[in-house]
Amino acid sequence: MTRRTRLAALLASTAAVALLGVYGAQVAARATLQAPAPTPILTDRNGAFLTQLGHEQATPAGRRTEYGYWQVAPVPDRVARATLALEDRRFWQHPGVDPASVLRAVWQNLSSGRTRSGASTLAMQVARMQQPGPRTLWHKAVEAGTALVLTARYGREALLAHYLRLVPYGNGSHGIAHAARYYLDKPVQDLSWAEIALLSAIPQAPALHNPRHPRGLARAIARGQRALEELARQGTITGAEFTVARAQLATLHPPPLPQRPEALHLVLRLRGLLEAQGIHGLDPTDPRIRTRIDLGVQRDITAIARAQLAEWRWQGAQQVAVMVMRRQTGEVLAALGSAGYANTIGGAFDYTAEWRSPGSTLKPFLYAVALERGQLRPDEILLDVPDGASGIGNADGAFLGPMLPRQALANSRNVPAVHLLRRMGLEAGFQALYGLGLHEMERPADRFGLSMAIGSLPTTLDRLMRAYGALANDGVMRDLQWYDGQPLAEPRGVLSATAARQVGQFLSDPQARLPAFPRYGSTEYPFPVALKTGTSQGYRDAWTMAWSQDYVIGAWMGRADAGTMAQISGSRGAARLAQAVLLRLHGRTADALEAGAFPIPQGYEPIALCAQTGQPDDGQCGPTLTEYLPAGQLAPSRLASNAPPALASEAEAPRLSILSPEHNSRLWRNPELPPQLNRLPLRAAVRPNVPQVVWYVDGEPFAVATPDQTVYWPMTPGAHRFQLRLPWQDVSSSPTRIVVE
Repeated sequence: MTRRTRLAALLASTAAVALLGVYGAQVAARATLQAPAPTPILTDRNGAFLTQLGHEQATPAGRRTEYGYWQVAPVPDRVARATLALEDRRFWQHPGVDPASVLRAVWQNLSSGRTRSGASTLAMQVARMQQPGPRTLWHKAVEAGTALVLTARYGREALLAHYLRLVPYGNGSHGIAHAARYYLDKPVQDLSWAEIALLSAIPQAPALHNPRHPRGLARAIARGQRALEELARQGTITGAEFTVARAQLATLHPPPLPQRPEALHLVLRLRGLLEAQGIHGLDPTDPRIRTRIDLGVQRDITAIARAQLAEWRWQGAQQVAVMVMRRQTGEVLAALGSAGYANTIGGAFDYTAEWRSPGSTLKPFLYAVALERGQLRPDEILLDVPDGASGIGNADGAFLGPMLPRQALANSRNVPAVHLLRRMGLEAGFQALYGLGLHEMERPADRFGLSMAIGSLPTTLDRLMRAYGALANDGVMRDLQWYDGQPLAEPRGVLSATAARQVGQFLSDPQARLPAFPRYGSTEYPFPVALKTGTSQGYRDAWTMAWSQDYVIGAWMGRADAGTMAQISGSRGAARLAQAVLLRLHGRTADALEAGAFPIPQGYEPIALCAQTGQPDDGQCGPTLTEYLPAGQLAPSRLASNAPPALASEAEAPRLSILSPEHNSRLWRNPELPPQLNRLPLRAAVRPNVPQVVWYVDGEPFAVATPDQTVYWPMTPGAHRFQLRLPWQDVSSSPTRIVVE
């Protein structure tokens, strides 16, 4: 052998060793079973499809989302037999590469002059699906080597299960367990021979055999019939099974593809929660996640919110958000983030999580904390009078004078709330709201000042929902529950049960809301409801938070640009929305009265108090309210610390008189007019002038108005008595009596 020959041989052997090394390295790098994590399907609490969350991948054609990869353990016998009969008949005999199939493929390819058979075994397909590459001879060789190592390392049963986890079924679906649920809505264990044949037809050309399109379904059925014939020829199925499966396959129509409901904000919220918090006990063979959402409720509140928003658009409202949760458990039944994600102004923002000014919705927590700490008594008199020190007035520009805490909170008076915060201390109030989860601000409390009591401290609707849930549940706070298996903190007491129940009593008393909120309007219900409205400065946000025996709801209305609306307050826009939602949830109409009440604090008893002094009613004090106080512990009432020195020496009470109707009138309704047009104008005369008067009809409050405002009363047959009164003062007109026929 010449020197040149020896050198060539050495170079050839070196190259071969190097090539073998590269080959071995590539095989070793690929010879592990790999699969993306199983992707979940989300359903509502009743099992209805909500969405599925997949793995997003960047491709030359754009981003693509892949689903499935559910584990198959154990592999159902029918699925195993069909898979091996169609894909790898000698699976249990060969070591990962089938020499007989290789020789047959080589012969077919050489004799035809083109590639007709790839001789890929199931193990080789696993190698290719895990790391796809060009269909070159080198890659085929690497796949073959990888298949040999995978078979030796993991065994054939694991390889079969892994193949059934990875194989594509079109429409982004991977793995037969996911495909069975996605296309046929059943577990893989329950697949019939006809259904197995249909699914087995898809992987060869998923786009061509897409069962969601008529032509694709026809092709898949035709290929499935050939698969059944092959299974029968091989003896995998009996003649009787073949006959039944063939007939079933011919008429098989998968149910409609599950469609995500129009609740994109909700889906994005759930995806974010799952990514951030994970899930306990997720089954990798069937990773369906049952959420707490009720899609029926979601659809209802969406329709109600859009209809209500349409009525307010002419006054500048652009967006709306609503949340509903079960009071006892904190389960979120519905969450509407906006009126429309892509087709409304600012619709892409999720307003259940946007930081906004809460208006007066924080007041109940200040009252609850003050009651719990002994800084406020339920029989204490607070003063709603002008206060130059804070420069804060009331939204209506009026002042109602001395009043009980029940009235001050139910009427949402700003001045008493500001003075209560001053009494508590800015920092103490700021930290109390932090402890309730209403903010995460690290700024000093004086950055917000006393206006923190009326909305300068921003928060979000979902935070308000959790905090109001604590008020509604004896001071016990729970995390909002969105889905089964969600990691949740242990419920914890953030307020005493006594303070929470006291505030609930304040907020559920329609009589205590007078005169700011007239009876039988948007804040009144035929069953017990505690509620608080809120309006931010400049009418930028309108809120209503409410709870009944069964539900807690939150409603918000506003603008995407944080601009002002035309006097859309919480008691107008948001309260009407909340009322419509709660009535729908309870299946009631506004006039269907229902008995019931919220529980009173344990060890407390009812007592009638004079509304202006807080003293027990002696029959001489004028307006009264029923308050609950510790049994046998009634203490003398005291004026609040902001009482002005001249309070006791105010000018004499105004004189009130009724101009219309005339006393002892007898009136007739026009039978040709619709009932809503048979109205009687009510007119008053007051000297000297006052900001507000209350019209009483038959002893019940009917309307709050300015003295020069004409009020219209719907005429009803019978004898009636009219009277004018000042809000929370023992000043009234002489009664006027009429008869309507």
